[in-house]
Amino acid sequence: MTAARLLFAGTPDFALASLRALHGAGFMPYAVLTQPDRPAGRGKKISESPVKLFAREHDIAVWQPQTLKDAEIVAQISESKPDLIIVAAYGLLLPKAVLDLPKRGCVNVHASLLPRWRGAAPIQAAILEGDSQTGISLMQMEVGLDTGPVMTSAAIGIGEEETAGALQDRLAILGGELLLDKIDEILQGKLEAIPQDDALATYAGKIRKRDAAIDWGLGATQISRKIRAFDPVPGASFDLGGEIVKCWKAEPLDGGEGPTGTILSAGKDGVVVACAEGALRLTEIQRPGRRRITAAEFAGQSNLRGKRLH
Repeated sequence: MTAARLLFAGTPDFALASLRALHGAGFMPYAVLTQPDRPAGRGKKISESPVKLFAREHDIAVWQPQTLKDAEIVAQISESKPDLIIVAAYGLLLPKAVLDLPKRGCVNVHASLLPRWRGAAPIQAAILEGDSQTGISLMQMEVGLDTGPVMTSAAIGIGEEETAGALQDRLAILGGELLLDKIDEILQGKLEAIPQDDALATYAGKIRKRDAAIDWGLGATQISRKIRAFDPVPGASFDLGGEIVKCWKAEPLDGGEGPTGTILSAGKDGVVVACAEGALRLTEIQRPGRRRITAAEFAGQSNLRGKRLH
């Protein structure tokens, strides 16, 4: 094990997996950078990030700047003399003034096989596009958005019915494993970083709440991917008579003719909706303020056949 001063930057559960892996192997960061506490959930209670909670439990210093462009936090990082900054889903861009500080630079644990799916939502993008595989890339960070050279990567397959939440959990574990496997080489400067081919780059923009609305003018396969990609956040949804209903599970079907968004059947097998190509059988839904139920239960609560979803 190579002795080093590590600064870790991350916020959600995805980042926590890498922090846990480092800590468990004896690579104790002297501090973590994590997003400021923010309101979360239906009650909008102030919430601390998973990375912050772990750091406090293990007596690791916690720094929560609003921005890394402030001279004070840059000076604080500089004075702490990090050998390496490890970044995993931090949520703030690292300016050049910070990127240039560590002896071994800044390494990002990124949830895609770069240069495919640079950006904020690579896991969702891979599912939306119907990719058969994705993975983790350890990237030497530079000023551009996920444009830095790649030190190493590891691939995994995407299940045909896998949600973004389930895939994220698997990628988080893989990220921690890959980081541990290569960290000694990184700290010793022995791991070569290979420049990305920009011509092959694709981008995964941040998911917005309005992106959750289902467009029944798409094919059933595309819509089913969207439902999986937006589970658990923000949840794909449709409008039924002014009520915004979330759909958590569905399967595409061949055939099924009718105006797009029309409910073709509703019964014990679920709710079947006409799409631009094929039809979609909804099997798990959630009305506002209610628990998730099977679409068969939903069908038993009202007469749905022939109604139009928007």
